[in-house]
Amino acid sequence: MKKFAALFALLLAALALVACGGGSDTTSEESAPPANETTKEAEGEKEAEGGTAGAATVDFEADPSGNLAYTTDEATSKAGKVTVNFTNQSAVPHDVALEDEAGETVAQTEVLAEGSDSTTANLKPGTYKYFCTIPGHRQAGMEGTLTVK
Repeated sequence: MKKFAALFALLLAALALVACGGGSDTTSEESAPPANETTKEAEGEKEAEGGTAGAATVDFEADPSGNLAYTTDEATSKAGKVTVNFTNQSAVPHDVALEDEAGETVAQTEVLAEGSDSTTANLKPGTYKYFCTIPGHRQAGMEGTLTVK
């Protein structure tokens, strides 16, 4: 009888642990970014507080269907060290270059097809043009405006 009582107590304890260990399908952790990633909003808050935020990042993507266009014609960034990430999923070669208000190229990725590249630039507040340097692509509309604040 003592063995049965001990086994019954062990079974009840196991059931209690299983009941406590179960949870709903939604938790607050699911909506939070992983610990090693920082959101752009959090970076801005750190900068506003006078802390040292990570460098800004701007992502550009060529139209995946091969059209002479980027997926967006406007972008924004914080001033300072900015990493420009460029992705081209199409077989048509493209790149992305940044031009300041004086018309000087301040950053440029490699020309590539079906790949990605990055470059870094120190950007001051102002308006920059981004464009593809392949002859005829910019004239066909493959450009946009980057506003740096």
